[in-house]
Amino acid sequence: MALRGKQRSYLKSLSNSLEPVLIIGKNGFTDNVIKQLDDALEARELIKIKCLDNSGLDAKEVASEAVRLLRAEFVQSIGSKFTIYRAAKEPKINIPK
Repeated sequence: MALRGKQRSYLKSLSNSLEPVLIIGKNGFTDNVIKQLDDALEARELIKIKCLDNSGLDAKEVASEAVRLLRAEFVQSIGSKFTIYRAAKEPKINIPK
C-alpha cells in the first residue's frame, strides 16, 4: 500500500510528537536492529528512528533500507531522524482514505 499525500501528511502530523524508538549507529542494520524495528512497528505502527551523527550514515539511505527490509512506508526524514509506518495486524492508527 503506497501512501497518498493526505495520508502521509496525517502521519507526519502524528510523528511530530514522537521520540525516536531506536538509534542506529555505525554498525547499521544488524539482525537485532531489524528485529527491534519489526517489533516496534507491530506495536506502534508509526516509529521514529535516529541515525547517530558520527555514524557516517545518511538518514535517507538508512530509511530506504529500513522500508525495504521491513516492508514499511516512508513518511519523512528530517536531519538525522526519519519516520516509517507499517499497518499492524490489528491497526491502531486510523489513516484517512
